[in-house]
Order: sequence, then structure tokens, then C-alpha cells
Amino acid sequence: MPPLGAGNGCAGRGRAPPRRERGALRRQDHRRRRGRHRGGVRTARRPGKTRAGDRERTRAAIRLRARDLRGHVARGVRIRRAALQTIRGRLGMSANVVTAKKAVIPVAGLGTRLFPASQAVKKELMPVVGPDGIARAMIHYHVSELVAAGIEDICIVAQPGDEETIRAYFAGPGPDLLRRLEKTPALAEEARRMREYNARLHVVFQREQEGYGHAVFQSRAFAGGEPVLLCLGDHLFRGAPVSPYRELAEMVGRGGGRSVSAVNRIGPAQLKGYGTIAGARRKDFPRLIDVTRIVEKPDPELARRELRVDGLGADEFLGWFGMHLLAPSIYDVLAQMIRDDVRDNGEFQLTRAQDLQRAREGYLALDMPAAERFDFGTPADYLESLARFAQ
Repeated sequence: MPPLGAGNGCAGRGRAPPRRERGALRRQDHRRRRGRHRGGVRTARRPGKTRAGDRERTRAAIRLRARDLRGHVARGVRIRRAALQTIRGRLGMSANVVTAKKAVIPVAGLGTRLFPASQAVKKELMPVVGPDGIARAMIHYHVSELVAAGIEDICIVAQPGDEETIRAYFAGPGPDLLRRLEKTPALAEEARRMREYNARLHVVFQREQEGYGHAVFQSRAFAGGEPVLLCLGDHLFRGAPVSPYRELAEMVGRGGGRSVSAVNRIGPAQLKGYGTIAGARRKDFPRLIDVTRIVEKPDPELARRELRVDGLGADEFLGWFGMHLLAPSIYDVLAQMIRDDVRDNGEFQLTRAQDLQRAREGYLALDMPAAERFDFGTPADYLESLARFAQ
């Protein structure tokens, strides 16, 4: 008679279980102990479910954290919008603002006035230290201010062959330098933003030096029938409480489809460097001026006699600030000028096109008394503007 349990897989009294069963029992006991490794809180996991369960719990935690972050961001956006509405209200600006979405920065000049430094570094890439102590390329400030103003696409008008250099700058540092920058969070954040800016950039070329108006005309396809915010490439701009970039971009709605140029007060000695206007201030918004005449670099006597705007002193004039919100029709005017070979001093000038546009459909100017302009076009201006801009 066989021992008890010998034929049914069960261990008989006084005898150890078979080797196969002992192994199974050890594995089962190990799983129980592993499930109690946190003071008995966790129970044994079923084989095959462990990793899947961990992944699902991780995903749930990430979703919860992302939801919290979205909440923080949304609250921040609401606070910023409320602040902007307050500022606009104090400035007499509408809270429901239509804004330009495209900008153009011409940088196709030869940099003759900054030679020989411009042989080594393109003028638009020369370093400028900001108030935060960070050294950036000059064009970097334009791009960052334009993006902050709500501009979505930026066209850089460059010389042939310059795109690679500009793209390389905004592509930011490689992995090795980026690891070093992590020790300085402000610089690491700057590198991240540069890559974001790079995705917004479009580059077109001015293949012949035919004047500022000719350079602007190269961005016609980019504009695509929309207004564009044009910024002088060798100037920088700053203002408070609202950035001049944002304020001019938001003139799309108030301008009624017409071009709007930023202007500020200049004296007789500065007339030789700027287009200058005559016009009448609007009663509902005195900073906005209906322009009746535009003259490029007038002599003081002509300016005193014919280029007057109410509210200015005898030797005060309103000249181009260096930023223009251009209506789409400016490209039609420039095209006609180029076709008819209408030049000033051998070049196609933007100021001539602006005055022709004014005669056809009207033109506006926005007085920016609180904004600052920084000219980097000559060695003396560069040195002086470097010191002022860093303050």
C-alpha cells in the first residue's frame, strides 16, 4: 500500500514535499515578503502586472502635475491680461486690440560705417549688453521684443550667404556648452528661448544694394497682403509702461488700414538723419497724427517753415523713430517706383514710398514721447548707445 499522499501530489505526514513543490513554495513565500516590504502596506503583486501598474501610476502623476501647471499658467495669463487692460485704459487704448502678426528687420547693409569690425562680425550680430547684464547680439533684442509684442513671424532681409550665420546664432549652444550654462539658470533659459525664436524666423535676400525701400520690397511675398511691423536693423527701442513694439503693432485697429509710423521729437541738428512730418493731432487721441507731409532729411529752414505739428516748440520737430507699421499697399507703391526707376540719390527710398502712400490713402504717425531710441550705426553712436542701453 503506498504511503499517504504519494499518488495525489500532497506531502504525507513526516515527509518533505517533492523538490518541484519546494521550489514553488519558496517562490510564493518570496513574493509575499516582497509585497510587505513597506511595513505590510503593499500586498504581493501578481506576476506580469508590476511594470504596467507602475507605468500607469506614473502617467497619472504626470497628468495631475501637468494640470496643476496649466492652472498656474492660466492664472498668470489672466493676471497679465488684467494688467495690460489697466495700462491700455490709462493710455486711452482699447482693451480689445487687433495687432500685427508679422514683422520685418532689414539687415542687408554692408556695415561700411563700422568697418573693419563689420568684416569680422555682421553689424546685426555685434554684442550689446542689456540692463540684466547679459550680452546678446543686437538683432536678438529686436526678435525678443517682437515676440513679446505678439508677433508670430519675423522676416530678416539679409545679404546672400548671411542666413547660415543668423540661423547658427539663434540655434543656440551645442550640448557641451549647454551643460556648462546649466550652472547659470538665466543663461540656460536664454538658450532655450533662442531656439524658440529660430522657429519664427524667415530670411530673404537683397542681392543688390539699391536702397532701404528696395530692401523692404524683398519681403513682399512674406507679407502676403498683411500689415508688417518694420524695425530699423541698427537701432534698438525701449519704452514704458508699454513696449513701443507692442504699442505700434496694436495700431492696426486704430489706423483703419493705413500705415502708422512711430515718431519722436528731434531738434534742428538731428533733421539731417531722419524723415520728418507735418500734420494735425487727433482730438480723441492727441498722440495720433494725421500726416500731411513727409520729407526725408529736410534742412532746418524748410522744417521750420513747413513741417509743423501743434504742441511743439519753435525748434522741435517730429521725425521718424525707426519703426513703421506698414499697410500692405506699400509694396504696390514700391513696385511702381522700381518699375518706373524713381530714385532719390541713386536709391529707392522708403520715405518717398511712404509719402506717395500718404497722398493716395492717408498716413498716420504715433508720437512716442516716452520711448527711447538707441542708434548703433556709427562707432560714436555705438559707444554712446552701449552705455545708455545697459542702464
